[in-house]
Amino acid sequence: MSEIFTPQNGEDSNDDRPRLVLDTNTVLALWMFRDPKLEALRGWIEAGRCRLYSREDALEELRRVLAYRQFGLDEATQTALQADYRRRLAPWSPPPLGETEQRISALPRCHDKDDQKFLEIASLSNAETVVTRDKALLRLARHRQIRELFRVLPPEMFYAS
Repeated sequence: MSEIFTPQNGEDSNDDRPRLVLDTNTVLALWMFRDPKLEALRGWIEAGRCRLYSREDALEELRRVLAYRQFGLDEATQTALQADYRRRLAPWSPPPLGETEQRISALPRCHDKDDQKFLEIASLSNAETVVTRDKALLRLARHRQIRELFRVLPPEMFYAS
């Protein structure tokens, strides 16, 4: 398991804004592609109306994907996008090790093992929603164990809910 992304200033336990986990493709759709269908969601997030959670392995995946040649982003743009997203992340710490292992082992397995991390982040950060367009993650939205913990929704449906 990778290190949890935890800024130094700690989490405010009185903050009742919705807790979200965005998968890599959602981050790209919101801030790199600036998908016009997600403009309202992007504005809502940029206005600070929710808390976003991630972890170092997910942030590393974002870094790798931003460097794909087909996107044609120069290094400065890649770095700026990553930094902008990191600034939006809420600080958090994982539960104690035993509880972390228990929560992770209780999760159903995603067909795409690279997407499992987003379920783990949601569970460990007590997020209410994983926002994704990924079919493997969306299929798990119907799983009883997931429904008891958090929602898995496409970005278009999340903002409508």
